[in-house]
Amino acid sequence: MNQTINNRINALRGIFGKEGIAAFIVPSTDPHLSEYVAPHWQSREWISGFTGSAGTVVVTREKAGLWTDSRYFLQAARQLEGSGIDLYKEMLPETPCIPAFLSANLKPGEVVGIDGAVFSAEEVKQLQGKLEKDGISVKSITDPMNQIWADRPAMPEAPAYIYETKYAGKSSQEKIAIIREEMKKQGAEALLISALDEIAWTLNIRGNDVHCNPVVVSHLLIGEQDAHFFIQPQKVTGELSAYLKETGVSIHRYEDIEHFLNSLTAGSILLNPGKTNYAAYSAICPDCRIIEGASPVAMLKAIRNEQEIAGIHAAMQRDGVALVKFLKWLEEAVPAGGETEISVDKKLHEFRAAQPLYMGESFDTIAGYKEHGAIVHYEATSETDVPLKPEGFLLLDSGAQYLDGTTDITRTIALGALTEEEKTDYTLILKGHIDLAMAVFPEGTRGAQLDVLARMPIWQHHMNFLHGTGHGIGHFLNVHEGPQSIRMNENPVTLQAGMVTSNEPGVYKAGSHGIRTENIVLTVNAGEGMFGNYLKFETITLCPICKKGIIKEMLTAEETDWLNDYHRNVYEKLSPDLDKEEQEWLREATSRI
Repeated sequence: MNQTINNRINALRGIFGKEGIAAFIVPSTDPHLSEYVAPHWQSREWISGFTGSAGTVVVTREKAGLWTDSRYFLQAARQLEGSGIDLYKEMLPETPCIPAFLSANLKPGEVVGIDGAVFSAEEVKQLQGKLEKDGISVKSITDPMNQIWADRPAMPEAPAYIYETKYAGKSSQEKIAIIREEMKKQGAEALLISALDEIAWTLNIRGNDVHCNPVVVSHLLIGEQDAHFFIQPQKVTGELSAYLKETGVSIHRYEDIEHFLNSLTAGSILLNPGKTNYAAYSAICPDCRIIEGASPVAMLKAIRNEQEIAGIHAAMQRDGVALVKFLKWLEEAVPAGGETEISVDKKLHEFRAAQPLYMGESFDTIAGYKEHGAIVHYEATSETDVPLKPEGFLLLDSGAQYLDGTTDITRTIALGALTEEEKTDYTLILKGHIDLAMAVFPEGTRGAQLDVLARMPIWQHHMNFLHGTGHGIGHFLNVHEGPQSIRMNENPVTLQAGMVTSNEPGVYKAGSHGIRTENIVLTVNAGEGMFGNYLKFETITLCPICKKGIIKEMLTAEETDWLNDYHRNVYEKLSPDLDKEEQEWLREATSRI
């Protein structure tokens, strides 16, 4: 495989002379700047052999490097071994950023190549600004993968389908009317939407174009009186065509987006330069006034309506039933022997698939036993799969797509005897999880202001984790969605009532163990107080938290009460849908500590 990677990199270098470039950057995105992409756009994975969801490859004439974040340090090191690609660990002080690396390895007057269709306009502007100081320019070229990737997968062609209003809560016509009101507030006559989750939410459509993410590869332009939908014709069924016509949306070919933008007459068009690819941005008619700003859809989508909130509660209840059935099975199966990381993944899928409205997984399950738990986004393969023994921790991060909601949950499960270090780490992470879950805060609070609550218990022991503490979650959409987040990095978006976000602190010790506890929380009103209204989190995930690793003396009385109250709620909500043996198991799993 590594020889194959070397050949691919050399093939890429083979086009440098023809294109007049001295380096090329391969990101992980598609023309919609998606986190997860269809196979057609998995160019970074193809060129490097690294299978993580986040990373950027830079190839010069003599060097090649992969930049990725802490979730993938261990995985990337393993997958890049012998490939000739160096690993650059993001957020570490010794790691140069990509522009610094390019400036150090290129000469003034040389050119960096990119495919402008898979870079945001904002990224290209920033890159140009940093490199021009050293006399280096950036050039957008036609996707070179079309020349060197012989068996490149085709673009997805599966039909899109209508998402019923009984799950969405509002019709597409209602949503577009609200969007137009927001456009007016920003002085825009048109809005360009390229983010796939925003398009799916706006039009109340779903698809199967991206693994685990029910989105449709497309672009959407909303005008004051009209709307234009750019999609491959074979994806539009007769039913969908009639639905879009009734909604007031005209259908165009996917590849016509740039020509259409270029042919616009003078006017104002609102777009998010961080969510609009550079090629589309550059194609907009010069006579148009571009208004750069956040898409109003992002916030409208993030704040759930009453029907969506009811749906996610129902989805959590069914997901919880499946998880309890699985956890009871796991407790009995591991001592009997024969179970592995892959086999428990398959078993969990069986329990979830038996639930009503199940549509698939929301991401590939992470089942990491012992030291594999320290690989933040580990995915077991036939080469790495290991048997489970009645000892140590199993970190299980999983989720499901239901028609009425998307779930995401992590449990670190004690399969047997634990070390004192494992127990201490487990309890510290639980403390951080609970402390964030109990937060009460004034309106206007940002996620970065709350992040410290989840980290303080491990900070006090000189430990940390480098991933975010919380991400937004879609409604039968992408498991990772914005615009809100809870993380150390500053994000100006404030938390608002109706937002659904994860709460998932963790700690990872290479070669030993990984621990993460994750629930989904709904931001709700907490009532009036000094200087205005206050908010709090309602934990809506329903699943017992493993008690076997808890050192009770490390928990405060308030933290203990929270855990006991949470477990009481889990039992009350789930037990009516379980048989007697399962109820008895859950009664013990949720008993007071």
